Amino acid sequence: MSVQFFSKLSQNYIELLKDDEYYDITIEVGEDPNVKIFRAHMNILCYRSPYLRRILASNKKNNDNILAHVKLPKISPEIFQIILEYIYGGILSLNTHDISDSLKVLAAADNLHLQELVDYLQKYLIENNSDWIEQHFGFTQQISSQSNNLLELQEFCTNFMAQSPEKIFNSFDFTSLSEKSLISLIKRDDLQMKEIEVWEHVLKWGLAQNPNLIPDPKTWSVDDFKTMKNILQHCLPLIRFFSLSSLEFSQKVRPYRKLLDEQLYEELLNSYLEPGSASKYNVLSPRKIKNNEIKIDDSQIIDSKIVNSNIISTVSKWVDKVVISNDNYEELYLPYKFKLLLRGSRDGFTPNKFHELCDGKANTVTFIKVKGNEEILGGYNPLKWETTGKWCKANDSFIFSFKNKNIKDAILSNVKDASRALDYSGVCGPRFGCDLTIYNINNPAAAFDTTYCNKMSYERSIRDTREAFSIEDYEVFQIIRK
Repeated sequence: MSVQFFSKLSQNYIELLKDDEYYDITIEVGEDPNVKIFRAHMNILCYRSPYLRRILASNKKNNDNILAHVKLPKISPEIFQIILEYIYGGILSLNTHDISDSLKVLAAADNLHLQELVDYLQKYLIENNSDWIEQHFGFTQQISSQSNNLLELQEFCTNFMAQSPEKIFNSFDFTSLSEKSLISLIKRDDLQMKEIEVWEHVLKWGLAQNPNLIPDPKTWSVDDFKTMKNILQHCLPLIRFFSLSSLEFSQKVRPYRKLLDEQLYEELLNSYLEPGSASKYNVLSPRKIKNNEIKIDDSQIIDSKIVNSNIISTVSKWVDKVVISNDNYEELYLPYKFKLLLRGSRDGFTPNKFHELCDGKANTVTFIKVKGNEEILGGYNPLKWETTGKWCKANDSFIFSFKNKNIKDAILSNVKDASRALDYSGVCGPRFGCDLTIYNINNPAAAFDTTYCNKMSYERSIRDTREAFSIEDYEVFQIIRK
């Protein structure tokens, strides 16, 4: 049988700590004017703190019988007293009304490699004092960023910054963030900030690291740009420049073009001058800004008689190749403005009218409302519609269908035979292979008389039948990144 009497053992060790007779080491704690000498016992400290064990290995009592002496100037006497009671008696005495002491004890425990105490305090602070941490974020973030061992507290701080950046940046000098903390924040897909704001804050942080640099880039020399580029070298690849509007790019990025790689800048420029142009860069998807708590007025999002914001959000995810899962399919994703080019009920249902209004327009999405039910068919053309009479190759086009506007059960079908992705015949409307066909082969000035889906150039069938369908209405939009 094994019986444990820890309570009495703890009491005896606390008594030993208070005893002035048997100590064999002194510890000088704090800085002037708040300095205190503690008497302690080398064996206990060595076995309780790996850090003190290393320090004491070179500070043992010498042959002249002089006591070993250790200095710990970064820890205050008040905090070290709490630490000693933990080391000797396994007792943690915290003032629950002064949470800052808990953070200071955490920092001291981390310095002394008291892992048990570090793990407990991180969990305790997060679970019981999250409101206090948010109100005193600067102090908390400063403590957590000083060590690679305080990962739970660092993650809490980063999550809070990502979800509530407006609270942080309005009350906390974010330029004091370490580069590591800044990078961990701006690389997150769920950072709830507009991308232009991310860019502006990164620039402000970079300027704070080089206070001698005048903020106006017009005054910068070649060396100034090199210095700033070096400071931001690990941040720049995390800015989602392709998510910026053309106005934001022109006003906020172009003045700093020398900070960017020349090829990246040229491809950014091309993306605004030639929408739909391919980029050789690994373009990061726009951040997942949450709109779930905001009631969306669809009329403010898209001028459509057919689709709503949930459908255009889903199509936008497909365009940007955002992986849709059970966790995010309901999250609104609205990085594009949908500019209406054509509406059948307004402009007519003829091939001629389609080519008149849509030729020369790149990045278009077609929505077709099937007559007699709630089925919606459509397709995306990343290239410009033209009237050439030939098939057009498109590697990134796709077609889709929705039933009853149910986004969870939507069908996406990517192109598999890119050489026959699009039909640019004058007798056709927006025709995607033979997989989504609308045309009038006899009279392009007359209404469409042939409409069907037949799986050939795309991966999946978007309808359960190859039978012809009637069009109640159809709309073509050009999508433009906001």
